[in-house]
Amino acid sequence: MQENLNEIIEIDPEKMSGTPVFRGTRVPIQNLFDYLEAGDSLETFLDHFPTVEREQAIGIIELLKVKVFEDRAVAA
Repeated sequence: MQENLNEIIEIDPEKMSGTPVFRGTRVPIQNLFDYLEAGDSLETFLDHFPTVEREQAIGIIELLKVKVFEDRAVAA
């Protein structure tokens, strides 16, 4: 999972003050969650942030899904 995170997420103190962004962009990961929480579709997010690739956004969602189910299995 760590390799996948490093392929999708970039954290660099010289870029956006170290805010986690989609690798190769200046778009914070938080923006994706903000859009989804507001009820916007993934398509709307991608339209508003064309430097983010669909695979990157889906990758973040997939990584979160894996994490949720890993944590659930540990708790059981």
